[in-house]
Amino acid sequence: MFRRSIYKTAAQLRGMVEPGLITAAALDAVRALVRPGITTAELDAAAERVIRDRGAEPNFMLVRGYHHATCISVNEQVVHGIPGDRVLQAGDIVSIDCGAQFQGWNGDSAITIVVPDAARPELVTRREELSRVTEGSMWAGIAAMATAAHIGEIGAAIQEYIEAQGVSEVSGETYGILREYVGHGIGRKMHEAPSVFNYRTPDAGAEVRPGLVLAIEPMVTAGGESTFVEDDDWTVSTTDGTDGSHWEHSVARHEGGVWVLTAPDGGAAGLAPFGVTPVPIA
Repeated sequence: MFRRSIYKTAAQLRGMVEPGLITAAALDAVRALVRPGITTAELDAAAERVIRDRGAEPNFMLVRGYHHATCISVNEQVVHGIPGDRVLQAGDIVSIDCGAQFQGWNGDSAITIVVPDAARPELVTRREELSRVTEGSMWAGIAAMATAAHIGEIGAAIQEYIEAQGVSEVSGETYGILREYVGHGIGRKMHEAPSVFNYRTPDAGAEVRPGLVLAIEPMVTAGGESTFVEDDDWTVSTTDGTDGSHWEHSVARHEGGVWVLTAPDGGAAGLAPFGVTPVPIA
């Protein structure tokens, strides 16, 4: 039985640059529109327009049974929220996951945004802190990929970063890391082997070497780690009703170093605090 290698050639890595940039552009367009009163369906339509205008295809729509360009998850929803007629409210914490397929290659990325709310500054601050911790843990994992020998080091770095941030103001305990949902390889398909856990595991995992492309995506809660799937069979929400946050980038390890495919600067700004300088794919 034929099995495709998890490692790409240099030419294949170059083919993944454009779908990553298209994905980033779609998320930038959505980020600019987030405000009280807009619906999640309107945000989804904006992302789809950008992707199609760039000659690409929303790869989320290629998933059987899913009909949207994004997943948009609000407040206690952590991942896989379905865009629709929900109207965003001031103070909401909103995670937006998006991907594009271009010339047979895929990009996948996610951001979290807190809708401004001048009337509830404490709520906004608390939710922004959850987003900051989640995003920071993603960059810690990406930085680890630059030097890691095995994938397990990435998950350990993510968990170590989260634990170092102290406790959540909501639960009084360490922020929760989703266990059932993890990162993944990406390439000809949006979801490929290997799995990328966001926490320490006994297994060292696959070797990290040039040609490996991973979607690193911590999903973090302000409370417990337990989740359930809502009646729509997609949306994953926290069992205790606490907030969730989701950040993701597609990242390539190549002969020269690492390059974040879904960041226009290759990840330079996010990696700088970790002392890592991304190197463009030659």
